[in-house]
Amino acid sequence: MKKILFLLFLLKFGISSAQDFKFAFVTDTHIGSPNGVAEEDLIRTVKDINSLADMDFVIVTGDITEMGTNEEIKKAKKLLDRLDIPYHVIPGNHDTGWSESGGVSFIEIFGYDKFVFEHKGFKFIGTASGPYVRMSDGHIPRDAVVWLDSVLNATPASQPIINANHYPLDNSLDNWFEMTDRLKKRNTQFSICGHGHTNKIYDFEGIPGTMGRSNLRAKDEIGGYTIVEITANSALFSERTPGVKTQEPWREIALGDRNYSESKVYARPNFDINLDYPQVSKKWSYHSSANIVSTPLVKDGKVFFGNSLGKFEALESESGQPIWSYQTSGGIFSSPIAYEDLVIFGSGDGNIYALNQENGILKWKTPTETAVLGSPILKGNIVYIGGSDGRFRALSATSGKVVWEFKGIQGPVVSKPLLSEGLVIFGAWDKNLYALDQLTGQLKWTWNNGSPNRMYSPAMCIPVTANGVVYIVAPDRYLTALDIVSGEELWRSNEATVRESIGISEDKKWIYGKTMNDEIVAYPTSRIKSSVAWKMDVGFGYEHVPSMLIEKNGNVYFGTKNSTVYSIDPRSQIINWAHKIDNSMANTVNPVDENSLVVATMDGKVEWLEFNP
Repeated sequence: MKKILFLLFLLKFGISSAQDFKFAFVTDTHIGSPNGVAEEDLIRTVKDINSLADMDFVIVTGDITEMGTNEEIKKAKKLLDRLDIPYHVIPGNHDTGWSESGGVSFIEIFGYDKFVFEHKGFKFIGTASGPYVRMSDGHIPRDAVVWLDSVLNATPASQPIINANHYPLDNSLDNWFEMTDRLKKRNTQFSICGHGHTNKIYDFEGIPGTMGRSNLRAKDEIGGYTIVEITANSALFSERTPGVKTQEPWREIALGDRNYSESKVYARPNFDINLDYPQVSKKWSYHSSANIVSTPLVKDGKVFFGNSLGKFEALESESGQPIWSYQTSGGIFSSPIAYEDLVIFGSGDGNIYALNQENGILKWKTPTETAVLGSPILKGNIVYIGGSDGRFRALSATSGKVVWEFKGIQGPVVSKPLLSEGLVIFGAWDKNLYALDQLTGQLKWTWNNGSPNRMYSPAMCIPVTANGVVYIVAPDRYLTALDIVSGEELWRSNEATVRESIGISEDKKWIYGKTMNDEIVAYPTSRIKSSVAWKMDVGFGYEHVPSMLIEKNGNVYFGTKNSTVYSIDPRSQIINWAHKIDNSMANTVNPVDENSLVVATMDGKVEWLEFNP
């Protein structure tokens, strides 16, 4: 009884009497990166940690893999399992941004993507930070924020907290403030992070922050990690060269009771742009329980979409009120389509689903080998959809029966195909663009840009076509024109820094691209290389999310990384209006008619916007 009272006393009045301890802080191991040295570096680090008798546990703060493949995650876990002491790991952007499972495999293999545990009076809290499947800023998943609230509500106000995240708690996370605002209401001692591959001191709105070096050797002969020593009054950070020595501490943080109630005001997302365009209003807004990384479908008075926890939802289009939901076993990143009375989509649980639009009852379910992150497209009664199992399928929309399968894709398909000239055309995260015969699935041609780097794959954009030419954009920052019949490369242009967002005018005369800084550009559709016809400075700033440009009724609509949706007039190159929803990625929008559109954001918001034409 006396021991219990003493522990309660420590929690109530501070941490100065808590026992000293040490833990290893490892980050950015990048297993699977070229030349194999990442594996060697992690093996050496694990062996070194096991040789130190005074280490209590290990925290690994993300980017454990290079591309987030199932193979890389399994290999990383196998290496980390060699540790003789407990370890706690969270994913980083490399583990989720190109994930073939939408992050499902990380959770399946490690058992979690966030953690909380207590050690000698301290509470350690770590969360995932995305982004998931798309390129965008870091984003603490909505479900993780909800989980964090439950953890903090169960935490005594005076208990010291140590936070771990892959990203720094600054604006490299689009919702950093959701974390800092919560942590500042508690006795948070400090936060640790990776991502930057270097030792760096931070101040996260008053919360002491420390970035640790990557475990990779970079230009050195041996990699390294960080040892954190907690003493009665301080946290000491020392770089450790495995098998060689521990450097003198390069960072010291004083520990003690924290009070973050100072009156200093910190920057928060600004919604003033909405005041500049009063002709836009939200008809309704719905906040799902998890991230949404897809385009909602509007059909017969309903809005359909899925979220990253595998929940597929139907809302009433007039009110935004939920009508029904259906739970799958993996994250949904697939934009749904409608066929007769069915709504069809893929799931990270490895199935393609068809549900009744009225009540959400399952009509059919077609299993695949792994996750299905790609979005379907329909022609007649045939559904075309790509997965992460190296296969692209054509299915019967009425029964889900496989009509044909194309095998041999070496990376996940995560976008929506193009149907044209009897072909189905799509990219994958294996560097290639594919063209298959719609009737047979026979390969007609493939194309790639010649880069050995998978990260330059034309996987994310939705190809467009006009007059026998296919147009794509990719992270190599080129617009590419290909002959649709042969796949012959007609021309490539990097005159404008386009990335993964493309669109085409309704009259097929113009190709639109969103650049990485402020501009929308237009090229004439042509088999001959042309210069940019016009550039429009929209003023959206640095931009890299794959939100396609959609023209409807003569206006072009698109979203940005901070969820501002724009409407521009391509004829006069003026902004019709802009409207900001939250501060996360806006997915490709769905214009319903000349007065309204539906858009979903990474943070799980679905909004129906109304505006004057």
